[in-house]
Amino acid sequence: MPRKLPLVFAFVLVLPLGACGLFESKPSQDDIAKTFLADFAKGDTAAAAQLTDDAGASKALMDKVRTGLKPKAVTLNAAASQPPNGDTATVPFNASWDLDKGRTWTYQGSLAMTQSSGDWKVHWQPEDVHPKLQAQQSLALTVQQPDPAPVLDRDGAPLLAPTPVIGIAVDRKQTPDLNAVATALAAALNKFDNTITAQSIVEGASKTPDGQAYSVINLRDSDYQTVRAQIHELPGVTFATQNQLLAQNKSLGPQFLSSLRAAVNAQVAGAAGWHVVTQDAAGNTVADLAGKEPQAATSLTTTIGTGTQAAAQAAIAGVQQPAAIVAIQPSTGEILAVAQNAPADAQGLIALTGQFPPGSTFKIVTGISALEAGKVTVDGPQPCPGKITIDGRVIPNENNFDLGTVPLRTAFAQSCNTTFSQIAATQLTSQQLADTAKQLGIGADFTVPGVTTVTGSMPVPTSTVERAADGFGQGKDQVSPFGMALVASTVVKGSIPTPSLIRGTETKVNTPAQQPVPGPVLDSMRQMMRAVVTDGTARAIKDIPDVAGKTGTAEFGDGTNSHGWFVGYRGDLAFAVLLVGAGSSSPAVVVGGNFLRAVH
Repeated sequence: MPRKLPLVFAFVLVLPLGACGLFESKPSQDDIAKTFLADFAKGDTAAAAQLTDDAGASKALMDKVRTGLKPKAVTLNAAASQPPNGDTATVPFNASWDLDKGRTWTYQGSLAMTQSSGDWKVHWQPEDVHPKLQAQQSLALTVQQPDPAPVLDRDGAPLLAPTPVIGIAVDRKQTPDLNAVATALAAALNKFDNTITAQSIVEGASKTPDGQAYSVINLRDSDYQTVRAQIHELPGVTFATQNQLLAQNKSLGPQFLSSLRAAVNAQVAGAAGWHVVTQDAAGNTVADLAGKEPQAATSLTTTIGTGTQAAAQAAIAGVQQPAAIVAIQPSTGEILAVAQNAPADAQGLIALTGQFPPGSTFKIVTGISALEAGKVTVDGPQPCPGKITIDGRVIPNENNFDLGTVPLRTAFAQSCNTTFSQIAATQLTSQQLADTAKQLGIGADFTVPGVTTVTGSMPVPTSTVERAADGFGQGKDQVSPFGMALVASTVVKGSIPTPSLIRGTETKVNTPAQQPVPGPVLDSMRQMMRAVVTDGTARAIKDIPDVAGKTGTAEFGDGTNSHGWFVGYRGDLAFAVLLVGAGSSSPAVVVGGNFLRAVH
């Protein structure tokens, strides 16, 4: 019989495909370190803390460090580590903190690693953030602003200079009786700003987040000293001192100088210094880890003449209506003065950007246009009736005065509306009038460093009656005092000067160059403008030598009121005076005379 072979059983263990993970090793110290650094870098401190052996303490410090440094971005990259030494290891890393505004802080650090039951974690200690960070310390970014550089006038005297300013604030959480403190503050500070009331302080402080103080006002140190005794001991009120760029003479064009300061602040602010420091629990600096010292900027020199500016301000100081004066040096285009009174300041910087009908000052444009076209001569006869009708529109002279037929210079000096509206309507084309306005600077557009300017506009008239109205400044033409000072400057120079305010900077001319006005035409216009002062509507100031100009009364709104203008020049000084709603040009002539008498 054949032998029976023993049965052999083969056992085959079939594992699912995913079961190989049962034999995977746990994350290494390098893996944990990389994940921790990535979470900390992106601001996920909760996730990073879970990879440490003290989640509470680590998250608290990481949050405090990020709050103190306020990083724009953080890059933390682990470097190659040495093999573990039993249950401990060290993983080096490279750190780069982007602290915004060009501030970058880089350093090398290391993470202490510990292993328990095969699991690696970051052994938490302050040195894990930075090698010099110790217990009970944190990191902070401190910024030091340099004192701004001064802004000087054309002769080197300061217009704007660093001035001690006291910031007064109230912290409602530190104030046992907010209403009482607000009442005391308002009583002391309302004279500096009439919008400050007890109610405004209470409302402002109540809306301010916990831990922050509500800013009530910033005062020059000289003003602060007058109320210090009333407010210094009030509970919860804080006082912070810093230097700010302020006008050295508060009455020397506050609106203009405020606008100038805003425009040049960045140029004269210098480069801020910064430092990353360690701080103890009380916020005291322990060590300086990195940074850069502040760098002061260099001063800026403007074209403004303090004497000219002061004369312009004084001339309009007592005017009740909004008033403005702009002065330009025709030979260079340098802006010598930009003055406004308080009512004008309330409307903005109207001296440079306001748009108003020019009234009879536009007869400078109409006269030059007609002279250039060969339609008139300075001594040629022109009718000046009391009123005329053009295409149904009645155009009168002031109080319907009638001169009969007179030389053009007389019609200009006496400001005959009828003469110049008729010249515009019958002797000129719409395009000629608009082109001459451009030749004199109306509509010219400039980018002037330090200031915003608008000269005005002169749309091409679309009808005879529009052209007639534009001819004596009562159509669609609009100008600023700056624009009319530029017109007067062009009459002096012969071509539009390029205006400037800050020396060493270049004004960009955004409009095409215009053909200069021919010399003989300008000679005739200068004669007529001189006659305005010697024998015409500005003869109230004929005692001032060598002044030439043009008056203007410009109706606005429903025609029941009008602005007063006086535009002109004396030597290398061109100017424009505007009194808003003055009723006539006479007050503007008086103001212009006071200005010119005070200018040396």
